[in-house]
Amino acid sequence: AKLTAFMAGDTKQSIQEVYGVGKTVGRRLPLVQVPTTAGTGSEVTDISVITTGVAEKKGVVGGQLYADYAVLDGDLTLSLPPKVSAATGIDAMVHAIEAYTSKFKKNVLSDVLAREALKLLSENIRLVCEDGQNREARGGMLLGSLYAGMAFANSPCAAVHALAYPIGSHFHVPHGLSNSLMLPHVLRFNRGEPKAAEMYKDLTPIVFPKEAGLKGTDVSVMADGFSQLSLDLNIPVNLGQVGIQEKDLEFLASEAMKVDRLM
Repeated sequence: AKLTAFMAGDTKQSIQEVYGVGKTVGRRLPLVQVPTTAGTGSEVTDISVITTGVAEKKGVVGGQLYADYAVLDGDLTLSLPPKVSAATGIDAMVHAIEAYTSKFKKNVLSDVLAREALKLLSENIRLVCEDGQNREARGGMLLGSLYAGMAFANSPCAAVHALAYPIGSHFHVPHGLSNSLMLPHVLRFNRGEPKAAEMYKDLTPIVFPKEAGLKGTDVSVMADGFSQLSLDLNIPVNLGQVGIQEKDLEFLASEAMKVDRLM
């Protein structure tokens, strides 16, 4: 909707000319965004990701893609199936985690938004999967998703998303689930970076307070926590469950490295 509103405005650019960051020139049509999942936070971000062919996704990032208004109505998410609620909810949590630990543009505002997003999302994700009609929990998920969207709009996403994109485009795995599959592995890999490890320690007690109280705040606790969360919510926890084999890994890695705005 965002990119359509821009392309239908007064721009003279072709779609190929606006792929990338800060390349949009012109004014869009009026735009109101009303999310029907608690995941992308797209209603408050300046990015649009589209499938450009059989197996390729590209992003358009520009100030014109910010909506005039964003409207949150939890009732619009009441009919989401539990597995969709789980995958989109973890997607929002990935947004907040990557915004908080980003090497680029991390700032006080994005940190506050990311932490509050994770608090709301972690408190409500199990509730909406257990009882989809829980309006309070649905509202909490939507607000958490919005905060996470605002966080990564100010401090961009990174490796989890870069690795997830080719999984979605080549194997047609939903975006939120792709992120969920990649998150524990990226957390464990980044544990070797001292600055990242310290930032993850800030977030572990927010996302998994019980586990942090028992096992500490090391990033491994958060990585294990997300793996267990996926198991508890009955969504896939490894690539084999979505049809990806060991022979596909090198290709997926090379495809991920092409997402240079995130890697």
